[in-house]
Amino acid sequence: MITLPPSERDLHAYVDHQLSDADRLTLETWLAAHPEQAEQIAAWQLDAQHLRAALSGGLRMPVNPELDPAFIRQRMRRTSYRHYATAAVLLIAVSVGGLSGWQAREMTFANNVLPMADAVQAYRMFAVNDNVASDWSAEKTSNAQGWLDKNFSQANRLPDLEAAGFKPVSGRLTSTEQGAAAMVVYQDGTGRKVSFYIRPPGPQNHLLPRGSRRDGELQADYWSGGGYNYAMVSPADDPAAQMARQAIRQPI
Repeated sequence: MITLPPSERDLHAYVDHQLSDADRLTLETWLAAHPEQAEQIAAWQLDAQHLRAALSGGLRMPVNPELDPAFIRQRMRRTSYRHYATAAVLLIAVSVGGLSGWQAREMTFANNVLPMADAVQAYRMFAVNDNVASDWSAEKTSNAQGWLDKNFSQANRLPDLEAAGFKPVSGRLTSTEQGAAAMVVYQDGTGRKVSFYIRPPGPQNHLLPRGSRRDGELQADYWSGGGYNYAMVSPADDPAAQMARQAIRQPI
């Protein structure tokens, strides 16, 4: 029996028709009262339909578990679900070589991904959404470092941003193709937020030189240490966030 609010696994099970009738009714009742989550589920359902359609008929090919819709959704917790589903269908089309009309000019593949792009996506998806469940919360325990150490014992310490007015308020575990990742959200007294993101190095154990880049309204400052890659993501033009960025530019 599912519990509310539902876990991400429960939501995937609902999309893939793996819930019992009783659990399905319970979840649908909950979704009716949570329109944002219902909209996300509808998008997942549409993606699943597109993928299954692509895998049928003229695109029949040996079953590949990595092309299963649930597997694709789970791998893309920090990127656009809709864009990755399109990429998966494109990959199928290229592999069987006989479809035309696909345009890939806007698709970014793994070897062209900008530094810590998943950290920026995680901020957009989770940091500013108060309805997303957290794996750690300051309301339960103030020891954010202890929570992080359970999964990243050799990593650098969490940045101390109190001088800029920011304190850790929540944390969320995610995953990458290279292993577990996590994001700790900081908040100041006015509700402004910045995030600290930690992940394993990318493909070929790729560590990052210290740097920064702007992505729309956000700025990502990134570095490496202790065998991990890190990023602090914050509103690019916010004066308080600029003070927080200055703090992490000191030797860590």
